[in-house]
Amino acid sequence: MRKSFSASLSEKSLSVKKQMSNLPGMVLATMFAIQPFFTGIARAENRAVPLIRDAEIETLVSDYTKPILQAANIHSNIQVILVNDQSFNAFVDGQRIFINIGTLMQAETPNEVIGVIAHETGHLAGGHQYRLREQLKHAQNLAVIGMLVGLGTGIAGGNSAAGAAGGIAAGSGEIAMRTLMSYQRSEEAAADRSAITYLNRTGQSAKGMLKTFERFSSALSLSGTRIDPYRISHPLPRERIAALETLARKSPYFDKKDSPALQQRHDMARAKIAVNTGNFSMLRRMFSSNPHGLPARYGEAITAIENSSPKTALAKVRLLVNDQPDNAYFQELLGDALIRANDPAAAAQAYKKAAMLDTRKSSQIRISYGRALLLTNNSNNISLAVNEIKSGIKSEPAYAPAYSFLAMAYGRQGQIGLADLATADMHYYSGDYTQARIFAVRAQKKLKPNSSDWLRAQDILSTTEKAKH
Repeated sequence: MRKSFSASLSEKSLSVKKQMSNLPGMVLATMFAIQPFFTGIARAENRAVPLIRDAEIETLVSDYTKPILQAANIHSNIQVILVNDQSFNAFVDGQRIFINIGTLMQAETPNEVIGVIAHETGHLAGGHQYRLREQLKHAQNLAVIGMLVGLGTGIAGGNSAAGAAGGIAAGSGEIAMRTLMSYQRSEEAAADRSAITYLNRTGQSAKGMLKTFERFSSALSLSGTRIDPYRISHPLPRERIAALETLARKSPYFDKKDSPALQQRHDMARAKIAVNTGNFSMLRRMFSSNPHGLPARYGEAITAIENSSPKTALAKVRLLVNDQPDNAYFQELLGDALIRANDPAAAAQAYKKAAMLDTRKSSQIRISYGRALLLTNNSNNISLAVNEIKSGIKSEPAYAPAYSFLAMAYGRQGQIGLADLATADMHYYSGDYTQARIFAVRAQKKLKPNSSDWLRAQDILSTTEKAKH
């Protein structure tokens, strides 16, 4: 049975003892060897958010987002984070845009996702999160504050708010709650209007936004839920459509469609998400009109790596590579298939080619290359593996799985102090501060006092000590 990637980081983070007992198969514990997905957690508004990491999907979403941010004159480093949630939703926290993988899977066109991103960018450009915090300072009912945490683009936020409100709204709390809801609805409407502006500036249609609101409206109708319009944080979908449709249709780009190349990339991402979430029936429905097209075959190849013989899986993946030999993610998938076929030397070459083709220079692919080099058990490859893994870490220092591979490499070189330090970092970025402290202490005993590595261990000890209080 395939392990679902919906597990939180705390569920998947193994103790070092268990990890070391599983070497070299440890790579499967924190990073799917047959799929490039990695699960983890982040914090947004003091809530744990389960994440998904995938080089291909992150690149796609980044390509959706960059023009919109430029149109909004946002030049700071805004991260786009994939959330391990199959519902259709998105939200922001001031410096990051969080998008549920369910949004990507359910959206039939790139334009629908881009509309969501444009809306969330409207919140960022308008500084809505900061102003909302000021509004919350004046709220007299703490339950209202808790109710607001985590609201996103979707009408689901409105439903949850309405449900919670029934139990907590009373007296002055009712007044505070209605004031806050009214304020947030006005911000949502402002973000909708800003989204239209950004889409026009980038020469894109707002039709996808309207389709998203139609989806919410249909879901609300089918649910039979009766909502008090004064107790929700978002305008009702029908109201949003009415407010925006005339404005959207005035755009000269309203009927403009996504390019076939972008649509294909979107469909490939949908196929990957469907397989990795176990939605095989959805995968079939997605591509029922073109079951032999590239996205459908991509989904079948990913499925085959897990469920079929290595020979069958490799045959399917190589057909994809033959179709698009310069596709970095097909090369990455070939590396995954070769790992499963117990051919790490060939896998390393596939990952190496993927890294060369990857225009975004994903740290995940570089780390996969280093991991495969380690799995060859060739001592001549260890130094190269260390360099590749450290290169990945340099561009993404909080990527916890990389440190487990780095620890393995240092251990094979006999550099036990550095191996312990890498293990401490792995636990630190996984949120397991107890284990991080244990290995930081062990590392310091073997490292030169006051060296950069010794000081890094001290940083872990100091930071985790503060977290205890």
